[in-house]
Amino acid sequence: MKIDDLTISRTIINSYMKKLLGSLQLDVALVGAGPSNLVAGYYLAKKGLKAAIFESKLAPGGGIWGGGMMFNEIVVPEDALPIVDEVGIRFQPAGDGYYTMDSVEMAATLISKCVQSGTVIFNLIKATDVLFREENGQPRVSGLVVSWSTIENLGLDVDPLSIKASFVVDGTGHPAEICRIVIRKMGVKLNTRTGDVVGEMPLWAEKGEQFTVSNTGEVFPGLYVAGMASNNAFGGPRMGPIFGGMLLSGKKIAELLSREVKGGSQ
Repeated sequence: MKIDDLTISRTIINSYMKKLLGSLQLDVALVGAGPSNLVAGYYLAKKGLKAAIFESKLAPGGGIWGGGMMFNEIVVPEDALPIVDEVGIRFQPAGDGYYTMDSVEMAATLISKCVQSGTVIFNLIKATDVLFREENGQPRVSGLVVSWSTIENLGLDVDPLSIKASFVVDGTGHPAEICRIVIRKMGVKLNTRTGDVVGEMPLWAEKGEQFTVSNTGEVFPGLYVAGMASNNAFGGPRMGPIFGGMLLSGKKIAELLSREVKGGSQ
């Protein structure tokens, strides 16, 4: 077989453009490829929804890779094992309802399962703004404004592009970036006790795990929060290198938005 340099370039460009054009209008646009959004992407696609994840960094996976303090092992409690088992991550019992797994295997498996399910992951793309529309006189998040991360990092004056979505999920972790954009640029209040991003509390693993799941949901019309972004938005404690709440948060988001999308289409 003869290898042609231009054919390689043409093939990459054509394939990527097909993927990008197919993702300009989505049921769900997820910002950040951390564990919650990877799980959400997996289950959303399984439920027949069109979703894509936009990750600003080179490698998807969020905070999974480093485990705890760069010991590449993470802990998952028993209640999240059905998700772990379903996607095929190997685990070892550590006693008292705790299970450990290799953080690299976990990240790689979640990424692979998410993409194979049908949810596209775009890395090196940063969500810089949101689209908004009015419904019944009220503002609503209706998509994302995106650009190459390199453009943003260099501070270049280059206009971004728009992605339309029925729902947006802020899965940016500790910064809760999309929530902050909505507050700053739309001049609105979130569905939190202060109307603002409350900010995360110090580490308390037990409460943080519970809080991550219980506060996964809508924070503003059209905008949902998952994972650590839900803790930051609503003011819950962080939980460190235990990931059960993150996985369960992603599954909960998929269940919530599946009902919303299918209910709205009836």
